[in-house]
Amino acid sequence: MGKKLLHWAAASVVAAGVGSAQAQSGTLSNDVVRIGVLTDISGVYADISGKGAVEAVKMAVEDFGGKVFGKNIEVVFADHQNKADVGAAKAREWFDTGGVDMINDLANSGVALAVAGVAKEKKRHVIVNNASNVGVTNAQCSPYAVHYAYDAYSLAHGTGKAIAEGGGDTWFFLTVDFAFGIGLEQQVSEVVRANKGRVVGAARHPLGTTDFSSYVLQAQASKAKIVGLASTGNDTINAIKAAQEFGVTKNQKLAALLLWIQDVHSLGLQTAQGLQLTNAWYWDMNDESRAFARRFQQRVGHMPNMAHAGDYSSTMHYLKSVQAAGSDDPDAVSAKMRELPISDMFTRNGKIRADGRMVHDMYLWEVKSPAESKGPWDYLKPVKTIPAEQAFMPLSQSTCYLVKK
Repeated sequence: MGKKLLHWAAASVVAAGVGSAQAQSGTLSNDVVRIGVLTDISGVYADISGKGAVEAVKMAVEDFGGKVFGKNIEVVFADHQNKADVGAAKAREWFDTGGVDMINDLANSGVALAVAGVAKEKKRHVIVNNASNVGVTNAQCSPYAVHYAYDAYSLAHGTGKAIAEGGGDTWFFLTVDFAFGIGLEQQVSEVVRANKGRVVGAARHPLGTTDFSSYVLQAQASKAKIVGLASTGNDTINAIKAAQEFGVTKNQKLAALLLWIQDVHSLGLQTAQGLQLTNAWYWDMNDESRAFARRFQQRVGHMPNMAHAGDYSSTMHYLKSVQAAGSDDPDAVSAKMRELPISDMFTRNGKIRADGRMVHDMYLWEVKSPAESKGPWDYLKPVKTIPAEQAFMPLSQSTCYLVKK
């Protein structure tokens, strides 16, 4: 399984100038395609989004050729400060007066849901790569919202399912107290119960807390076999450190439900070894992913994660769809985004469904031991591939109004 995972058949990387090699006839509403990157520049998710998200989008624009129909493609960015109202206000400003056609990244589920609502109202595109709440393709779905890299359902049916099936039948959650954490806890809880397990409790903590002592002590007192960390970034890093400090890991197993390669880098292999995680993409999967990662690292200073790769891939897909539509008309572009397949360094044979969910294979990984690692950023080994049809919520369960039952 692992060998197959790491040796995909090559899919052609889009080279610089592809835009100029394609048909140039088309119209743009304001003589420019403007892409906004709305992300966490300075907060708890800055390492997993932030500057990296901005650079990934810029790389896609450069590789496309920097123009469409002979007109410039521009990138702007802003910090949403992990506040839904700030994100929604910036999106409204960009759509109303900033000439922004598409907003990408959207780290933080609360922000992503709010901005998806604005996009629905304004009939402008948003692509979510760095948030997990499945509401993006359910309650807040629209022809203009795409959920691209991963979501809570795929995480639950990766890491959560693997641990539940492996004997982890009692769970206690340490959950970050907003849409992301609550949604992830709910999705994993459903998987645990479907595998005849029990959720014995949960403790919810504020975003960005640094003192996890009371929360890990509650987890320890629960005597659950599994302590599920329904958080990410610095919250997960601090929770893991606290769990080890208080001896939780002596008798209970941690389940990091959204762990990033940057988190592993911060923790170190000695601390993180053996943790399982579900990711859509890893920089060392094949020649194409490694080539992209090296370019990204030169610009940013660290290896990209699945959201950075998704930012690049989805921006490229959006621009290809504008090109194919012959216009930046939102409805025409939406139709093309759902019509065109996605095969690139991020995924093979990806497809955007009617509800806006981009479906693709997901992967379960395990963090290597220090002895297994061959060098910097060599952190993950493959466990199994989760086929696209199993990785994401089936349309039969969708509550999106665009899905015909």
